[in-house]
Amino acid sequence: MSWKDIVERGRHDRLIKERVHDPYMARSKPVEPTLCPECGVVFTDGRWQWLSETPEAANKELCPACQRIHDKVPAGYLTLAGSFFDEHRDEILHLVNNKVEYQNAQHPMKRLMDIEEQEDGSTVITFTDVHLPRGVGEAIEQAYKGELDIHYTEEAGIVRVYWQR
Repeated sequence: MSWKDIVERGRHDRLIKERVHDPYMARSKPVEPTLCPECGVVFTDGRWQWLSETPEAANKELCPACQRIHDKVPAGYLTLAGSFFDEHRDEILHLVNNKVEYQNAQHPMKRLMDIEEQEDGSTVITFTDVHLPRGVGEAIEQAYKGELDIHYTEEAGIVRVYWQR
């Protein structure tokens, strides 16, 4: 096989990685309207959204966020640590909750899953979305300075955000 043959046909001996592997991302859209029996979010007009009234005769299916919460499989982690965090824990967690509530009102799949205190004194917050931990971490950094470190694993579709001061 010549070099020209390889260039024209391409190499077939390499493994091509899947760009995004998120088992909670639907392969097809649910039938409209679909109601999540856990949280009450409705899939209509091509997206999940909060509605003031539940449509009649809606299909019932867990939304991706509730499925992640049920399976205990976060898409993102935010770890908060340091003496400044210990001293200002309540107000920083209040900022976290405000940011999550604001995002969740506009994007129902962006939710806080759990807040867990670690033995080393740090606090780990888990989320159903990969973008929310970064946004919350950046809001904390903007408000309180400190060190923010973001690690995104593209193959696994998980983000780990660390903030300390």
